[in-house]
Amino acid sequence: MIQRTALTTALMAAMMAALAVQPVVAQPAKARATANVDLDARFKEAQTSPQLADDLYKVGRKVAAVCANCHGEGGTSTKPSIPNLAGQNPAYLLEQMRQFADGRRRNEFMEGMIRAMNSDEKIGMVLFYAAQQVAHQTPANPMLAAKGQEYFEKTCFRCHGTGGRGNEQIARIAGQQPDYLRLTLQRYRAGTGVRANSIMTPNTKLMSDADIEAVVAYVSSMP
Repeated sequence: MIQRTALTTALMAAMMAALAVQPVVAQPAKARATANVDLDARFKEAQTSPQLADDLYKVGRKVAAVCANCHGEGGTSTKPSIPNLAGQNPAYLLEQMRQFADGRRRNEFMEGMIRAMNSDEKIGMVLFYAAQQVAHQTPANPMLAAKGQEYFEKTCFRCHGTGGRGNEQIARIAGQQPDYLRLTLQRYRAGTGVRANSIMTPNTKLMSDADIEAVVAYVSSMP
């Protein structure tokens, strides 16, 4: 009887968790119905139609209510190991969602969440997060951040820009969470399948651990 009660409690908890997500993004049938929608075409349509962009933004705000469990309210994560989405370039973020959906970028939880979203939810979410402000972080070690600035201005700015804002193909890294930045740089340096990249891998190959710490200190404090 005790075992059965415990099992019933566990199943009820799992069902409640699933139902909490269901109204916003866990809509497999709807996602399948829009699977063939051209995301890029729909995104461009939103860029040229203020009314559509506003409608999708509202959809994205609802989706973000679920994403806030990990990425924080407004896309500024409260956990150093989870990336900020606030202020991210919308076209870049949309491409990352596409890569999670088709398996080129691997994270079991993210893959499942994104595959359950329909096209308008995906586009709405990137529009919502792009409009949010990143919470500024003061460097804990100004001297280390200064060394990181020197490294950044010699190498990183060529792709990410002097302000770390990136572009449609390259991520905004300014104000990003430090632990996430550190792990990402380490993975690029290792050249593993987790975060292999034809540009980032050679540019991080010669970075020492000290270089990475300095760059993380500077980039995470960029406005």
